[in-house]
Amino acid sequence: MELYRLYRAKYGNPLSGQGAALRGGRWNSPGTSLVYTASNRSLAMAEVLVHLSLATMPQDYEMAVLYLPEQLPIGRLHPQALPPNWQDFPPPEILRQHGDALVRKNEFVALQVPSAVTPGDFNILLNPNHSGFQQVKLLESVPFGFQRRLFK
Repeated sequence: MELYRLYRAKYGNPLSGQGAALRGGRWNSPGTSLVYTASNRSLAMAEVLVHLSLATMPQDYEMAVLYLPEQLPIGRLHPQALPPNWQDFPPPEILRQHGDALVRKNEFVALQVPSAVTPGDFNILLNPNHSGFQQVKLLESVPFGFQRRLFK
């Protein structure tokens, strides 16, 4: 399965999970490493775009294309299993508990979760502590520029 990750080039390795561990996110607490990916390029862009404005838009984004072997164990979290306010910002604590449990239990290399930004699309959280994580491959990473029209 191909996955996509939009990341800042200055931070280097798009598979480290260090950024999520430093700040936490919708699906993880600070101190828990996760690699946030998307099921398509547009979703990867939308997930980053919600945090930017034209004035704060960095110019050093890259789009990483990753390969996740189909035989690796992938968990799925369905929207029906989430509280009604799961799409809120800031997100409810229960969501971070799901991602933290993914890493702590170490049962799955990835967890498919619904996107709070694009209904009907899914993000894939990668667990860098899982033994199968080394099978995730970076296929390519190319410079990515946002269209200025997105900010009008």
